[in-house]
Amino acid sequence: MSTQPLPLDGVTVVAVEQAVSAPFATRQLADLGARVIKIERPDGGDFARDYDTAAHGLASHFVWCNYGKESIAVDLKDPRGLEIAQRLVADADVFVQNLAQGAAARLGLDAATLCAAHPRLVAVDISGYGAEGPYAHKRAYDMLVQCEAGLVSVTGTAERPVKAGVPAADIAAAMYAFSGVLAALLRRGVSGRGGPVEISMLESLAEWMGHPLHYGMHGGQPPARTGLAHAVIAPYDAYTTADGGQVLLSVQNDREWRRLAEQVLELPGLASDPHFATNTARTANRARTDAAVGLALGKLGTQEAVDRLEAAGIACARLNDVTDVAGHPQLAARDRWREVGSPVGPLKALLPPITLPGGPEVRMGAVPALGEHTDALLRSLGMTDEGTAALRRDGVVA
Repeated sequence: MSTQPLPLDGVTVVAVEQAVSAPFATRQLADLGARVIKIERPDGGDFARDYDTAAHGLASHFVWCNYGKESIAVDLKDPRGLEIAQRLVADADVFVQNLAQGAAARLGLDAATLCAAHPRLVAVDISGYGAEGPYAHKRAYDMLVQCEAGLVSVTGTAERPVKAGVPAADIAAAMYAFSGVLAALLRRGVSGRGGPVEISMLESLAEWMGHPLHYGMHGGQPPARTGLAHAVIAPYDAYTTADGGQVLLSVQNDREWRRLAEQVLELPGLASDPHFATNTARTANRARTDAAVGLALGKLGTQEAVDRLEAAGIACARLNDVTDVAGHPQLAARDRWREVGSPVGPLKALLPPITLPGGPEVRMGAVPALGEHTDALLRSLGMTDEGTAALRRDGVVA
């Protein structure tokens, strides 16, 4: 086992966070060794704790985004609670918040205010639409930002747009917050100063819209919604096999098309047919292309179809559901599953995607109960047990 430290060992993060965008960002920091102190409301904490009870009584969103953190329950609207938060921030390297626009500033916990008081601090404001502009104070939930950023317009079928099945706007903002913190810490290592980092969910997801956005801006019209198909590549879709399964395939160039026609479909004439020989022709004749591919694959079992496609060097996949992913042979072969502790016992969780070969395994701590670390953190600030008990009686902490 490696004796090297994790990259963020010794870094302390304080977060006033809720839902997904900030919690998922700070969980990435915890994975890499940072100590993450999560400040929650005493009356229920992060509202994502109550989204569902699917994870053995815990909320699936909360488990996913919050293992490896310490939870302190503090009422920030009480001056005594706000002072506790400010003392924690004074000793921190990073602060992250995603409160409603303006709420952090009213508490003096916005990035600009904190960085002015603590020059070495890296402070992150995550918002829906940014600090200025006509949308600055607009409510920004994931589905709404998916719509504003245009993702929903290119997702779904020709008949109906649909939102992504994961919180794409939240995840995009989280990952830019994560990388923004790493960049700011590197800058601090050179200059000695931290500084504010601003992340907007709209701007994050708009960046992820790169291909359809540029296609529409420069091509004169937005790409059509095509379900599992691709707007400008064919064949690129799911096809039903003889045993009722579905196989997805993607042909990226005309050489692959020739191999597909000859080796998989066993229809060599399609390789040179002018209606199919080029991607431009196949896209223009998408219905005929899909019909030819679907007819041939429909005579094969799922495994036989996959075997033929693999042998011919054609990119393919099965249409898995989440149960299939939980038992995916590739994840098992690479030993990607671990257990994390929680108030309801061990829970299965994936190793984070960042792998450090030859280094230590990322840290995957327990999912905290609300206020589980309140007493220990207050003692670390010099507060007596009697003082903590008084705060608890007054509802300032939990």
